[in-house]
Amino acid sequence: MRALLIAQAVIAIFLTVSILLQNRGSGLGGVFGGDFGGYYTKRGMEKFLLYASVLLAFIFFVLAVINVRLALSVTV
Repeated sequence: MRALLIAQAVIAIFLTVSILLQNRGSGLGGVFGGDFGGYYTKRGMEKFLLYASVLLAFIFFVLAVINVRLALSVTV
């Protein structure tokens, strides 16, 4: 059970980093109205970070459910 908690903490750190590395708009230009507001497709690293974030979030959720199940089975 301890290994699952450590794995969940590591996944949480990777998930946080992958979310923070994603680029939104054109940096600080979007804050002051410099964002073009158009639709564009994600390519390269942006696409990888998006898929990595989704995968890490799914793994984090699964680990959380497993931890809850194990905690309930130990206490009952």
